[in-house]
Amino acid sequence: MNMTAEKLHHIVIVGGGAGGLELATSLGDSLGRKNKAVITLIDSGRTHVWKPLLHEIAAGSMDPEKHELNYLAQAHWHHFKFRLGRMNGLDRKKKEVLLDPYHDEYGFEVIPARGIPYDSLVIAIGSTTNDFGVKGANKHSIALDTQVQAEKFHRKLHNSLVRAQTQVTPIEAGQLDVAIVGAGATGVELAAELHNTTRELAAYGLDNVDAEKDIKISIIEASEQLLPALPRKLANSVELELKKLGVQVNTSERVIEVTAKGVHTHSGRFIPSALVVWAAGIKAPDFLKNIAGLETNSINQLVVEQTLQTSLDPNVFAFGDCAACPWLGHTGNVPPRAQAAHQQASTLVKTMKARVAGKKKLPTYKYRDYGSLVNLGRYTTVGSLMGALAGGSMYIEGLIARLMYRSLYQMHLVALHGFFSVFLQSLGRFISRRTEPHVKLH
Repeated sequence: MNMTAEKLHHIVIVGGGAGGLELATSLGDSLGRKNKAVITLIDSGRTHVWKPLLHEIAAGSMDPEKHELNYLAQAHWHHFKFRLGRMNGLDRKKKEVLLDPYHDEYGFEVIPARGIPYDSLVIAIGSTTNDFGVKGANKHSIALDTQVQAEKFHRKLHNSLVRAQTQVTPIEAGQLDVAIVGAGATGVELAAELHNTTRELAAYGLDNVDAEKDIKISIIEASEQLLPALPRKLANSVELELKKLGVQVNTSERVIEVTAKGVHTHSGRFIPSALVVWAAGIKAPDFLKNIAGLETNSINQLVVEQTLQTSLDPNVFAFGDCAACPWLGHTGNVPPRAQAAHQQASTLVKTMKARVAGKKKLPTYKYRDYGSLVNLGRYTTVGSLMGALAGGSMYIEGLIARLMYRSLYQMHLVALHGFFSVFLQSLGRFISRRTEPHVKLH
């Protein structure tokens, strides 16, 4: 006998990032297609872009319109539902996710505030940049947490170059300079991309701008090395490459204030820059702090067990950057990295199938670190392979590292679309790439 949709187990996933969207797609293709469960994905945006690409969008080396995935279309093709909205609360007694009203750009209410019922809830809303309350950081710097922020930075950069081209007065110190606070993967990759794209942009008729003299890129990092979470050898290699490009590397410098003119550090230095990107530290969104009485840590992450169930409610799961998951064999938690979210999504596919089948024992998650890759645009790619993949650890760079870096994005696309579709899309992009500018000009 066929069960009605109302009687089916309802799995609600909040957050359409890489992990959340892969989970919704996989569950839709299995449980949803076979009418064994109802799967609903909630996100505050209409489209998805893989977050590790945001630095390329910010620099202008990637046109987001060619890499966006529409949630409604993905839901239609893969047998799940999509609901547009931003989570602002949780009613655990009623088992409802509470959503803010949705307004358009003119302030008109498109969708009223509402609650979405669930049987199993998975929270995968990622993280936001943590400015640690530094004076002026919120007002005078731009984070790269979302596609909107990345596009905002690119417009500001492009407008600065156009303004410099048309002004009759000399270009002032810092007017076109970019300061990047934080030397994690986002910061160093952005620095390399900007070195390339600012010079390409200047070459498109901006003859009053001398890219080598007028555009300086600086990285400011409080730790003693770039990429503080990664091996020293990899960090040193990245620093050497950046210095070859003329990027100013400032380590052991803690930012204490950001102004419209530049950045002040604790040592008394002032780094002039009209464009500041804040890429130092993360935290889970503020509304998660002790939401509905659930346990959270100091950066608002939901505390979860090895099953990825929250510590105080077995019907609420969390994974990715918004979850504090124990790293077995280590003192800390699983690091907030794309490979962790991908692994956790795979575990939760098995978990949700077990819950729908009525099984009490759920799979447990164990993080496996396969290494790190850092892409410096067209200049080089470096990385380290770890664990079972390399039989220990192995340092790689150049073409092999670049191919492996690109394969990470392709793996994400295959999880969403399948191999054949991704092959055709990649072929189309390869062909069209030869007939269009390599940098976004607006």
